[in-house]
Amino acid sequence: MSGSPFPHQATGPVRAVRTGPVLAVTCLALATVVSAMASLSVALPDIARETHANQTQLSWIIDSYSLIFASLLLLAATLGDRFGRRRALLGGVGLFAAVSLAATFTTEPDVLIALRAVLGVAAAFVMPATLSTITSTFPRTQQARAISIWAAVASASAALGLFASGALLEVWSWRSVFWLNTVMAAVAFIGTQVFVPESAQPGKQRVDVTGAALTVAGLGALVYSVIEAPEHGWGSAPTLVGTALGLAVLVTFVAWELRHPHPLLDPRLFRHKAFAAGSISTTLQFFAFFGFIFVTMQYLQLVRGDSALMAAVSVLPMSAAMIPSARLSPRLVARRGARGPWTIGLLLVTTGLVVLAQLDAGSSYWLIAGGLVPLGAGMGLATTPATAAITDALPPRLQNVGSAVNDLSRELGGALGIAVLGSLMSAQYRDELDTSGLPAPIAHAARSSLAAANHIGHATGNPALIDRTRDAFASGMHLALISGAATTIVAAVVVTLLLRRTGKPGTVAGETQTDGTDRDTAQATA
Repeated sequence: MSGSPFPHQATGPVRAVRTGPVLAVTCLALATVVSAMASLSVALPDIARETHANQTQLSWIIDSYSLIFASLLLLAATLGDRFGRRRALLGGVGLFAAVSLAATFTTEPDVLIALRAVLGVAAAFVMPATLSTITSTFPRTQQARAISIWAAVASASAALGLFASGALLEVWSWRSVFWLNTVMAAVAFIGTQVFVPESAQPGKQRVDVTGAALTVAGLGALVYSVIEAPEHGWGSAPTLVGTALGLAVLVTFVAWELRHPHPLLDPRLFRHKAFAAGSISTTLQFFAFFGFIFVTMQYLQLVRGDSALMAAVSVLPMSAAMIPSARLSPRLVARRGARGPWTIGLLLVTTGLVVLAQLDAGSSYWLIAGGLVPLGAGMGLATTPATAAITDALPPRLQNVGSAVNDLSRELGGALGIAVLGSLMSAQYRDELDTSGLPAPIAHAARSSLAAANHIGHATGNPALIDRTRDAFASGMHLALISGAATTIVAAVVVTLLLRRTGKPGTVAGETQTDGTDRDTAQATA
């Protein structure tokens, strides 16, 4: 796979490229698919009440999107590179708009899960095309600034999507979230049609369909087993067999990619330390981040009793810290090298998660804000150098690979974070919830989700049940967020170890960007 960094090498008719509108349109398309991953989290209590979805179904409503998104990213990036990134953008945002519109008419949780999965297909074509369009349209001298803006949008879109969804939920139902998706995707479609030039790989190559199938099967089995674990038990045969099967298929995928002449992702690329550090760091930090979003939005509404809008407003300090830190990060990297700001960012994320893990039903908002600010600042500091490390590690003709790996790391991390941290929270909630003295049907419903328990408590006039469920949920959230903090500590250690050398400002801790031995290694693996 290859991609050209210069507009005049793109396929199609030559025309003047206005980089400003191109950046605006690609960032809008990016914001559309990234915000959709988290924005529905603020609507989960409403969805649970109206559709009667249990906690496992709520996890699937969020994660079916993320799982398909991550599973198809490499294949979608390859198809976009071969047949045109503009075509991929147009097809992706067009499908996204149509399916979002269809989701506004559903009332069944299983149908909603299926539609979210189709949205994941659309998003898989959109996200890699946004970054590779930037790297293939902007001159090399402008790419750092453009990538930093892309990274800031990617980081902030989740939180800003929560706010927009919370505002809509004040006056409408959870369907308003899908109406917002529809409008954003439609505007991105028009903008792409008007401003974005076509760029594609001029040559022909076989598409690695087998590799794509192995990715979907392996990740699907793994995430399915984790999400269903609270239902079957973590030590049960279905959970253990499913997890082992998923891991075995992913190992088979690696072996297949090593032998394929045109792999979706050549595992040998991870020999480049900066590339490996960026991929691992992005996966782990978004594992923690999207897991945090999933559990915390339920805490704010169902434990603290905040409205959807108030819950969304409550997390704005995170965005307020994230956006400027993402813009500051390239300057710090240029002056100090990447390792310092990158590692500090991951440690700030860890600090924020540890603080937030102390929350209970009676915690002050100041404790929430005290965790959100370092979390947001850390995400902004760490995301930009991680993205740049992946893209700068590869020569120009492999920029589409860098785009796809960056997106895959982000979405795979998010999918696994929601699955693992959501399952840990759910299992702990069920273990801690005392249902003694309750009739069996009521006890079962209360254990299915916090939203159901709150509804039962209010309907039966049982405030003691509400208090018990809130305490149990806070215990589950503590376990989930501490586990998330552990993953970001691991990410900080990985970055520190892989980027031990101190290089000149603007490089990734001494790793040459695309010249010398490292470039030869990267090219040899193509």
